[in-house]
Amino acid sequence: MQSRYRFTTAWLPNGWRRNVVISVDPAGDIVDVAADDVVTTARLVNGAAIPGMPNAHSHAFQRAMAGLAETRGKSLDSFWSWRDVMYRLASRMTPESLNAIAAQVYADMLRAGYTAVCEFHYLHNQADGEPYDESIVMCQSLIDAAATAGIGLTLLPTLYQTSDFGGEPPTAAQRMFAMDTERFLALLERLRSSPQLNGELEVGIAFHSLRAVPPASMRTVVEAHGNAKAIHIHAAEQEREVAACKAHLGKPPVQWLLDEMSVNDRWCVVHATHASTEELRSLAATGAVIAVCPTTEANLGDGMFQAEAYVSADGMLAIGSDSHVSLAPAEELRWLEYQARLVRKERNILAGNEHGSIGAALWKRACSAGARASARRIGALAPGRRADIVVLDLNAPLFAGRVEDAILDTLVFADPRNAVRDVMVGGRWLVQEGRHFAETAIAAGYRKAIANLL
Repeated sequence: MQSRYRFTTAWLPNGWRRNVVISVDPAGDIVDVAADDVVTTARLVNGAAIPGMPNAHSHAFQRAMAGLAETRGKSLDSFWSWRDVMYRLASRMTPESLNAIAAQVYADMLRAGYTAVCEFHYLHNQADGEPYDESIVMCQSLIDAAATAGIGLTLLPTLYQTSDFGGEPPTAAQRMFAMDTERFLALLERLRSSPQLNGELEVGIAFHSLRAVPPASMRTVVEAHGNAKAIHIHAAEQEREVAACKAHLGKPPVQWLLDEMSVNDRWCVVHATHASTEELRSLAATGAVIAVCPTTEANLGDGMFQAEAYVSADGMLAIGSDSHVSLAPAEELRWLEYQARLVRKERNILAGNEHGSIGAALWKRACSAGARASARRIGALAPGRRADIVVLDLNAPLFAGRVEDAILDTLVFADPRNAVRDVMVGGRWLVQEGRHFAETAIAAGYRKAIANLL
């Protein structure tokens, strides 16, 4: 039997409409959307319904160190010094702690308006590099965490083999990430044949970076899994990485991928902070997604992505919370636009080839690109899509007098507190009145895990 919900106002692919009745089947898919419907019997949901946001890049375990790497050391701090802190945290991670931390992160994402997440996962081994007896135990910890929270998950088991270009072996701190190609392919086979694959779980593949995966290994995996729905890779996040890639492979990372791999609309390049304008134009032409993570990139001092160039080329641009110093999609979008304004010394930059609302343009682009990056039927309130719906509380004071696109501009740029009231994923209400249905139990597990880690 279908469930029907009447929304006071909803943002559909053709714009804002009132009295919108959305019908959802038992599998969690939208089967009908009727605007200006005052006749059909349906449960009334007050507020503004918008598509849930996909989170295109996540390292769930890193949420446990948010705020713990903000003390200046004796030398200059950078991504590379931050990485040392991250390695120490990773070395203490167990399947149980990873599960508890991820469940908390995913519940917090849902409360903020993310309804799906791409989990870039490379914690494969024990701290000394020894494999677990059960090869997929860390992957299973994440799958179970997503099921506990209810978020849609695209799991991206990540290949990691070397510490730098030229085949440098992993350092002692990196042994827990390392996996040979044969073992990685076996891991993928187990996951892709899992009976748990369903409407809320997809499995793709990821390569950590060109410095961590030799070209031969990358080619072997792509040849074996050329039909993978999603292929993700970090690229051009750090200037040092770009210089080393040129020295060893003769090209910067993004250009190498374009020239040496069959990059297409199933690929997602994460960061691309230091990609050239020409690289960005060429990447946009392939249909590939770039996942930018503005709050993490700012926190790490990475640099500023050339968002205007990529948007002008009609590139697919998704957002991710990455290290989770922030878990608010509106904040990622706000930082993205503000960085473009600071570069141009002008306002309202990232509308692309359209005129009008920046908030609406940013949300729409990130939803569409995030759906592609996650290989999920999400990102719009339309028949055939998953019923991933975020309901904004229009009774919040900052929304007073706001209608249509002004609602999204206010959400993105005015930071209304507690703007997200209700969240549905796959037809299930997971957040209502701002509260996640399992938040008390999840928080208790998280506190216990942190007490054992720190």
